[in-house]
Amino acid sequence: MGAFGDWRRPAPTLRYHCVFAQRSTAMTASTDTLLDALEHCDMLEIDGLHAFDFSLDEDDNLHIECMDGRALKRWEFSMAQIAAATFDPDLKSWIITGDSGEHRLLPMEAFGGGDDEDETNEEA
Repeated sequence: MGAFGDWRRPAPTLRYHCVFAQRSTAMTASTDTLLDALEHCDMLEIDGLHAFDFSLDEDDNLHIECMDGRALKRWEFSMAQIAAATFDPDLKSWIITGDSGEHRLLPMEAFGGGDDEDETNEEA
């Protein structure tokens, strides 16, 4: 065997140990309220940026954080601003006006694949 190992042996197969979202669908039914869509979504896009952190606090105020390059951006919307948001059927997104102006929100639901292989290995 040489300094670089046995080159005739096939390379090991690399496997990911986490579940990646395989598909996302926008939650944009015009009959929903924005609050209802936010309470049932897994991901959120604001002004074309994917928010890594968003939450509704005990007063149902919406807090959103995301990175735009190296800049951390934060938004906060009150319950009144959430209730006043309108659905745009052409762009399939919600328009909300906050203290910093008008923003476009796109609540999304994530679908992930199961990791059945790891479950079988744990049982062995």
